[in-house]
Amino acid sequence: MNNTPRGNRLHIAIFGRRNVGKSSLINAITNQNIALVSDVAGTTTDPVYKSMEILPVGPVVLIDTAGLDDAGRLGELRVKRSFSVLNKTDLVLLVVEAGCSLTAYEEEILGISREKNIPVIIVLNKSDLTPAGPESAESLKERTGFDAVRVSAASSCGIDELKMAIIRNAPLTWDDRPIVGDLLTPKDHVVLVTPIDSAAPKGRLILPQVQTLRDILDHNGMATICKETELEATLKLLNQKPALVITDSQVFKQADAATPPDILLTSFSILFARQKGDLHSLALGAKAIDKLRPGDKILMAEACTHHPVEDDIGRVKIPNWLRQHVGGELQFEWVSGTAFPDTLQEFSLIVHCGGCMINRREMLSRLAQAQANDVPIVNYGVAIAHLMGVLPRALSPFPEIKDVIFPSDISREDD
Repeated sequence: MNNTPRGNRLHIAIFGRRNVGKSSLINAITNQNIALVSDVAGTTTDPVYKSMEILPVGPVVLIDTAGLDDAGRLGELRVKRSFSVLNKTDLVLLVVEAGCSLTAYEEEILGISREKNIPVIIVLNKSDLTPAGPESAESLKERTGFDAVRVSAASSCGIDELKMAIIRNAPLTWDDRPIVGDLLTPKDHVVLVTPIDSAAPKGRLILPQVQTLRDILDHNGMATICKETELEATLKLLNQKPALVITDSQVFKQADAATPPDILLTSFSILFARQKGDLHSLALGAKAIDKLRPGDKILMAEACTHHPVEDDIGRVKIPNWLRQHVGGELQFEWVSGTAFPDTLQEFSLIVHCGGCMINRREMLSRLAQAQANDVPIVNYGVAIAHLMGVLPRALSPFPEIKDVIFPSDISREDD
């Protein structure tokens, strides 16, 4: 409850061949025995995540990956999984042994990082055991354009310099996108509609609600929280109309009915669609729902791994609403957590969760993957708003998107 969510942390991935000291480097940076260290090649088989603080960067996630030169059939799968980590990476630490030249493995990571505009720090490890090789830190920096630092993970020599390099290279804009604050002016009042159902954690609000509330406070706004059954009474109690009503998507219809038309209305999920990804693309994906036909296959993607409840939004409610909309049976496939198919051509639509548990880079990567396969993608909140017939209103706080997606609404307003 008191920790920064993983999706809001700077993601730092550590790559390198087997036994170059990637796990030892994580232990040195964290000053803890976090990662398993062994002389046996291939000790790390799957990406390992560790949340921590690096001041003054702040909260980060360190990701330890399998060796880039892992061998055999299983090794190829491990390497493939390691490369997939780049989809969520904000900063790469590429570890090589001091005194050794870069090989094709390291050059491939550098090439992909350039394509994805991911900053890289080349870490020359075991520098206490090996003198400077044919490529020094200075020459590597000049040749590759990326920062390079000599360290010894075993003795912690150079770790402070590495932390300073992380600070220098951390993207300045990795976590500067507000959820709702840029839509408000100081002292604006916002009403949050938060239904309490079987999916709500006992004694707590769900993460998007908490993060939105914090963003309102950070931007000197004021907030009132109520359930959907109390929204009409809440609005009547306010001396002035609120700047915005933000609702849970599941009660969009009730919130729409209870909120006067001169008050802007949207949902937590739509706000996260904008903050984490590309709201315009997801709104276009919602219009693709109308093109679905019985028998079409739909991918339901959740970034978290919560235990499904009896009336789960992603496994029960949205599929049922889609069946009703189409007027027939549809095929559904569900993935959760970090799982996301490499091949998407078989799907007619992807319906993604709000993405509060993943970072913006990974969400954008999934959007790009869908677009590359020419598969429309929408998130839960945008899809529900469309299915309930309230998407134009739900996009009203974002006229630059609404007017493009629903241009006919402009002429109706002019009339």
